[in-house]
This record gives sequence, structure tokens and C-alpha cells, in this order.
Amino acid sequence: MPNRTAFVTGASRGIGLACAHALASAGARVILAARDAAKLEAASAAIPGSTWVTLDMSSQESIKAAFAQAGPVDILVNNAAVTKDGLALRMKKDDWDAVLATNLTGAFLAIQQVMHGMMKERWGRIINISSIVGETGNPGQANYVASKAGLIGLTKSLAQEIASRNITVNAIAPGFIDTDMTAALSDQLKQNMLAHIPLKRFGKPEDVAAAVKFLASEEAGYITGAVLNVNGGMYM
Repeated sequence: MPNRTAFVTGASRGIGLACAHALASAGARVILAARDAAKLEAASAAIPGSTWVTLDMSSQESIKAAFAQAGPVDILVNNAAVTKDGLALRMKKDDWDAVLATNLTGAFLAIQQVMHGMMKERWGRIINISSIVGETGNPGQANYVASKAGLIGLTKSLAQEIASRNITVNAIAPGFIDTDMTAALSDQLKQNMLAHIPLKRFGKPEDVAAAVKFLASEEAGYITGAVLNVNGGMYM
């Protein structure tokens, strides 16, 4: 994908960083975006030709400023996400609002920033990182699950709206991926999850990044509105 510019949110670590590496390896000029400037600077230094911008996905002003700094974007990867888990009965509205604001509303606002340019160029790739729990549900994560299920609905609606402009919109639903976010889980919970994965291993960020690279490519030009499961067979 030479001469294409890719913008990746949540790109300072984990899945986002792996996506940035994969897209750069395919020839894209990558812009890494996240909240932590120090981590972004270090991450960008390891990816030739990349740049970075600070971005708070819960702030419309921050999103507008980051995309204004980035310039035209051909490939958008909405990966940034937060969790604030708790049982629905006791979940604070602030925790509900914070997760939806970053994971769903922020993704929508980011898409709005790139749509005009993509429509003008009559080419674009929008890839939303959802989750297996957006398809299956998960107790104790009503806010996170709602945000990830919402991303799937958003993906399908936008795919229909802008397909005539040669812009594809797809979602990826990762299963259990070995990242900082999942490292905090107990060994017992990890073993329980492993028992439900037919491939008998946890995913790597690179597994998700490979799917992102494919959906961003010319070869995926006839795929839109799809949800690509990257979960080792955990949900079919």
C-alpha cells in the first residue's frame, strides 16, 4: 500500500502498535495516535517513516486537532479502547459514559474526520477493532460489550452509506489476545478461557495486525460490512 497514509488509534502498545508495524511493512506511511506522548515517541522511533500525534478519544476537540495535524488519511484503524468493568446492578453512570465515549463515540467522531477526504479521493479503508464479546456478551462488562457491539452496527451502517465511493468499512473481532490489558487476569481465568479455544493458544497482537493489513489492502477491495473473527475458533 505505497502512497497510502494510515492512522492508527491506541497505537502506543499492544494490538495498535502491531497494526502500525504491519501497515508500515506493507508500505503505508503510518501515523500513530494515543494519549501517552513518551510511549508514542518510542514506538514511532522503531517504525521507519512513521509520525505520531497525541489523541484522547473521549474528547471531540482532541480528535479534531489530531486529524487536522495528521492531514489526509487513506486508512483508519479505530483500535483505542478502555475498560471499566463492573456488574450492571452497581455500575456507575460515569463508568458507562467513559467507556462508550472512548470506544464508540470516539470511533465515530474519528471516522467523521476522514470521510470527506476519502469520498473526495474515492478510496478508503475504515477498520474498526471490535471484540468477541461484542458478539457473545460477557458478564461484568455491560459497558464494554455495548461499545464493541455498537462498533459492529456502526460498521455495517457506514459500509452501506459510503460503498459507492469505493470506501470499505469492516470490523475485526479479536478473541483472547495476549496484551497488557489481558495480562492482569488471573491464571485460573486464563486457563478457563484456554479450554474454550479450539486452537489451544491465546492470540498475539500480530494475529490481529495481519487481518488489519489484509482488510487495508487492494486485495480486500470487494469486502465491506464484514466482521472478521480472529479468535482461534472460540466463537463461530
